[in-house]
Amino acid sequence: MTTVDVPYWLVNVPEKERPSECPEFLLDLSDRDRELVDRFDRDYHRLSWAQVKKCIEDNQLDRFVRVPSDHRKYLEYNAQLKKEHGSVMNFVIKERLCWPDLNPKDTAPFTDPATEARAGDIKILYNDWPYGIDERIVHLVVWTKFSLPDDPSTQELTKEMRREIDEYVDKTFCQAISKENVGPEGI
Repeated sequence: MTTVDVPYWLVNVPEKERPSECPEFLLDLSDRDRELVDRFDRDYHRLSWAQVKKCIEDNQLDRFVRVPSDHRKYLEYNAQLKKEHGSVMNFVIKERLCWPDLNPKDTAPFTDPATEARAGDIKILYNDWPYGIDERIVHLVVWTKFSLPDDPSTQELTKEMRREIDEYVDKTFCQAISKENVGPEGI
């Protein structure tokens, strides 16, 4: 919560840029989004590399949030994408990934991406809107056309899928960067 008496939609907005009404993209926010927007950047603490690895290791992915002013910009950007493309996912698939469809060419996830059958089923992009983590950390996103099976009882990836992801991360990233700089067991 803010300590200055301004509505949540004006927090982190310079006085000269403050709108007179709440922007449409900030109406009807989830509690979590509103909490983030209603927080001063100066009160936000970026996660260190050790904290990032611990969050991943403990499957506490909900701890990854953006710096409040970045989150506000992210919400505005997403609202614009929805108007222009129908959804954020439409934009990502067509414009960022340049995929004509989501049909994988191969049924086995994470086979050698250099093979003909695998070409185009996996893409690695920088996260356009990184989380509030140490700015020296590079956040890449691995996009796949195939689904990643999870264990219905835990809603987490199966052990076999985690193993396959680890192997993929090792082959793709750990040859150039030491494993301790990639993440706990690769993910």
